[in-house]
Amino acid sequence: MSEVKNNVITVDYKLFKDTENGEMIESTEGNQPLVFLSGVGQMIPEFEQNVVNLSKGDDFSFGIKAANAYGLSTEEAIIELPQDMFKEEGKLVEQVVEGNILPLEDQNGHVHPAKVVSINEETVTMDVNHPLADQDLHFTGSIVEVREATKEELEHGHVHGAGGVEH
Repeated sequence: MSEVKNNVITVDYKLFKDTENGEMIESTEGNQPLVFLSGVGQMIPEFEQNVVNLSKGDDFSFGIKAANAYGLSTEEAIIELPQDMFKEEGKLVEQVVEGNILPLEDQNGHVHPAKVVSINEETVTMDVNHPLADQDLHFTGSIVEVREATKEELEHGHVHGAGGVEH
């Protein structure tokens, strides 16, 4: 594989479950397009591979199998945590309900969505598998813009300015 050039790529897209005819999961339609810096691992690798060599105005439509998207769910990602982590003033916070998605922060300060699986007397069982684990995906869309990344963007590893992380 050739070395990926560091470009700022702007895309409008729709994401569907399984195929282009599946249930729509999300869309940039009516919202800001997705802006990312290629070559730094910000995106699902197979997504980036499918759009990195396209030009402004090009359309795309491709599927990604679950294993190459958000992965397959694992038993190791189902964890039991002490109820005390979810209490305020001695009571479980009202958001701790089976089926709810809650943000959990790991030891490195990264926040991950976690689903409440069950609650017992002392613990809360959480599933930290990605919500789209085990899900085949299909993306359709178009390239809005492609430009070379600035030196600062490359140094910081993310997009600056309009549509970027920092303004």
